[in-house]
Amino acid sequence: MSILKHREALLALAILLLVGVVAARFPAFVRPGNLANVFNDTSPLILLAIGQMIVILTKCIDLSMAATLALCGMVAALLNGAGVPLPLILVLVVVLGGLLGAVNGLLVWKLGIPSIVVTLGTMTIYRGTIFLITDGAWVNAHQMTDDFKALPRAVIAGLPVMSWVALAAIALFTVLLTRTPLGRSFYAVGGNPHAAVYTGISVGRTQFLAFVIAGALAGLTGYLWVARYAVAYVDIASGFELSVVAACVIGGVAIAGGAGSVIGTVMGALFLGVINNALPVVGISPFWQLAISGSAIVLAVAFNSAQNRPAGRIILKSVEPR
Repeated sequence: MSILKHREALLALAILLLVGVVAARFPAFVRPGNLANVFNDTSPLILLAIGQMIVILTKCIDLSMAATLALCGMVAALLNGAGVPLPLILVLVVVLGGLLGAVNGLLVWKLGIPSIVVTLGTMTIYRGTIFLITDGAWVNAHQMTDDFKALPRAVIAGLPVMSWVALAAIALFTVLLTRTPLGRSFYAVGGNPHAAVYTGISVGRTQFLAFVIAGALAGLTGYLWVARYAVAYVDIASGFELSVVAACVIGGVAIAGGAGSVIGTVMGALFLGVINNALPVVGISPFWQLAISGSAIVLAVAFNSAQNRPAGRIILKSVEPR
């Protein structure tokens, strides 16, 4: 835990330094209202990164989360157009996301297919499904009801509902991972799956549940994304998988599984969120965002490897010739 705390402190310092550098040139960037907007813009990334973190803890990875988001968002928009009440839409997209995650989990659990192969395949299938059910058509703002679009933007106690959803997820999954047997199972399966089996933990079932949770979060985020931006189409959040994985790795989640924290993951997401919001302010092309995310992943993995590398043992001591 000391390594995690150290990583979180470094990330907090990096975020503060980054904000300070931008504020030195554009003081308005650090106004409370703008910082709240930065957090709100980063909320979808936070929600997906928490789900991805849980999957990575179990020695898996889910590259289909953005496709799940897109499919559930499109279904939400179509249901809204069909006159389905908003509360029922919310339930249905969370359930649909969980079912899509369950497909990934079952393929990994029952067939033993590597998660990266499974989710690369389902990522394409889910995107293709959107095209099949819409024939490539978009759902635009004028085709959505006002209450459907208003919920994520509604302000409560100074923050939009989308931000409150992210804060609720942070609190909920912090408790889940640190205070429940299921949370400890995620760490046990990723840290030492053989030992986990001897303690009575089903590795496959635990990984399955991780995928279900990640899918449910992606489903909820799909509604929030589509309703906030008032548009749904096939390529929503295309490439967002990279940012999600980057947030996890930057936040100290071990890509080999068994180590990570919700707070660290949120810090990683906020680091990327500040960068993405600061780049246009300082006049840097947004096309650099992907390059920065990729570079951050490489640097974070290198940092994690250096932190976790055990000290080597000296087997033979050199003897100076007499």
